[in-house]
Amino acid sequence: MSKHFGDSGKEKLPFNRKKPPAEPGLGRGGHLLRPVGVREGRQDKRHAVEERQRLITDMIRCREAYADYIGFILTLNEGVKGKKLTCEYKVSETVEKLMDLLGTLDRWINETPPVDQPSRFGNKAYRTWFAKLDQEAEALVSVVLPADKRAAAPEIAVYLKESVGNSTRIDYGTGHEAAFAAFLCCLCKVGALRVDDQLAIVFKVFNRYLEVMRKLQKTYRMEPAGSQGVWGLDDFQFLPFIWGSSQFIDHPTLEPRHFVDERVVNEHHQDYMFLECIKFINEMKTGPFAEHSNQLWNISAVPSWSKVNQGLIRMYKAECLEKFPVIQHFKFGSLLSIQPAKP
Repeated sequence: MSKHFGDSGKEKLPFNRKKPPAEPGLGRGGHLLRPVGVREGRQDKRHAVEERQRLITDMIRCREAYADYIGFILTLNEGVKGKKLTCEYKVSETVEKLMDLLGTLDRWINETPPVDQPSRFGNKAYRTWFAKLDQEAEALVSVVLPADKRAAAPEIAVYLKESVGNSTRIDYGTGHEAAFAAFLCCLCKVGALRVDDQLAIVFKVFNRYLEVMRKLQKTYRMEPAGSQGVWGLDDFQFLPFIWGSSQFIDHPTLEPRHFVDERVVNEHHQDYMFLECIKFINEMKTGPFAEHSNQLWNISAVPSWSKVNQGLIRMYKAECLEKFPVIQHFKFGSLLSIQPAKP
């Protein structure tokens, strides 16, 4: 964590469970696991794959889509700074239509109950639910768009379908969350959403999206996609922690150390997206918070919300947008282009 947030949290870390490095080629008792030459050959091949992946992610950072996406995230981050979820803001017709769209996805969950199956996780009823979205996505997006922009519906609908999880693996993660942010970014680029919709985009639309995704995760027992377990920030989400920490900047009383206090979470979660995320984690996980959410526990030692916010943005770029397993699934088109970014 220190590379993103500085060393301010070091003294509060409860433990460090990194495994000591094993001696190459040796198992227990010093016995050879396989010939060292074979091991080295495999390491060379893996290194070559990792190098190609790094080159791809480096290339993507220089594309228009990356610049547009990051600009969109940071603009919203600035827009929600110091504001509560319950504050007053404009709700446009497009925002209302997006709420209707998300309401439809929610209703389909009710209409598609889980099926009985031997496996505890990844309920196959999710695939039935997803098939409805796959079939109706373009029509749903067309309703949201102005009449003169409906030709963009097929392209924008791709991001909507990508934003709800993977129907083959029945999992969900930060890459799917990024697809929904890309969906909203595209709506801004075609003029369906405007600058004065900023607060409604985060506080109303994105917050409702989170509610639907949490319902999906619980109903169909979806697996976390690419989760780092205890060493990850969260099993499923990232953006609400960024925007949620921005809400807290310059708060007169609540500091980062307070979000691990369950009483504070229960009292203020309706006003702050960050605390709503913590509340959901507390409901879904058991045991000491420091054990099941170690990264968040470490972040609670950072002295100010502005530093938390800055650190989370750096972490999001490094751990999500610049990681090949996430970015390999991102879709490029005419709105979020793979063309080189303008200098």
